[in-house]
Amino acid sequence: MSAPIPFVDLGAMHAEIREQLDAAWTAAVDTNGFIGGNSVATFEQAWAEACGRRHCIGVANGTDALELVLRAADIGPGHEVIVPTNTFVATAEAVVAVGATPRFVDVDEDSLLVTADHVEAAISPATRAIMAVHLYGQMVDLGPILALAERHGIAVIEDAAQAHLAERDGRVAGSSGLAAGFSFYPGKNLGAFGDGGAVVTDDTDLAATIRSLADHGRAGASKYLHDLVGRNSRLDALQAAILSCKLERLAEWNDRRRQAAAWYAEALAGLPVTPISRNAGVDVFHLYVVRTTSRDALLDHLAAAGVGAGVHYPVPCHQQPAFAGNGLSASLPIAEAAAGEILSLPMHPAMTEERVARVAEAVADFFGSRHGG
Repeated sequence: MSAPIPFVDLGAMHAEIREQLDAAWTAAVDTNGFIGGNSVATFEQAWAEACGRRHCIGVANGTDALELVLRAADIGPGHEVIVPTNTFVATAEAVVAVGATPRFVDVDEDSLLVTADHVEAAISPATRAIMAVHLYGQMVDLGPILALAERHGIAVIEDAAQAHLAERDGRVAGSSGLAAGFSFYPGKNLGAFGDGGAVVTDDTDLAATIRSLADHGRAGASKYLHDLVGRNSRLDALQAAILSCKLERLAEWNDRRRQAAAWYAEALAGLPVTPISRNAGVDVFHLYVVRTTSRDALLDHLAAAGVGAGVHYPVPCHQQPAFAGNGLSASLPIAEAAAGEILSLPMHPAMTEERVARVAEAVADFFGSRHGG
């Protein structure tokens, strides 16, 4: 029997750079400075430059990144934030955490991303921000959303947790709007050895406020003077060292994901599955997502065949019990239909052409058996 094909293969990625990882980890340990320090500052500068931003603040995770932007922007009780319902729950959690109300909106039929049309229909006098969620490695069409936000005087915050170095229309993920939040969860295109996150922005005052909030509200360099009621949400030095090491390979790894996506598109052609992302030159394929009306049965078949797969996401945010009474939405039929059809196939830099062919063969076997082929 062939070896299983993992949904994510962190071991293969780390094996490629094990020597560099060991050196980065050892150097960070030898400094005995595990909170802040040069490794954090070095990574923050590099990630700000990669995103085309003036400032980067390393934080504990991607959820905190979004929440801290909202807090620093004085968004809270009585305010609404527009959130696409097809997203990981953390996007909406950040809104509720600051006391604001998520107004959930539907998504585009093809990309499953939020669009300006959906946003415009949801704007109210209470709207203070739009969460532009880049999903699966695709970027939202930001141009119309930014123009709409400017007309209405509301902020655009990019949730770029799944779009490290993705591009669209000459923009790189994280480079637009008030600020952007990133996650460095281990399975991301740029992942730490635990949780991690960052905020990037061009707003110097906002950056200073976020940095303070993430460090117990400290006033500048003063250790025991606190201007704000903050929290402990710091990116630690060990994670920063690992992220700097991986950042050197991120562009190459993204290119390999794009190649795997091209192999998938060819291998799956003619089968009753529809790929979501079609922008192979600029998307970074955090996930390779397809739609099929036979999703649940296919998922079981792939598991039996040793192929890792997942669903992102099976329950839209507006239907989550956690947001009953906390979110505003009507029926959102596109996202609701997609939630029963989307399936994520294995995607990572170690996806070879042979592995992709085996996944496609398992998919073809499933449909062949159902139709007597």
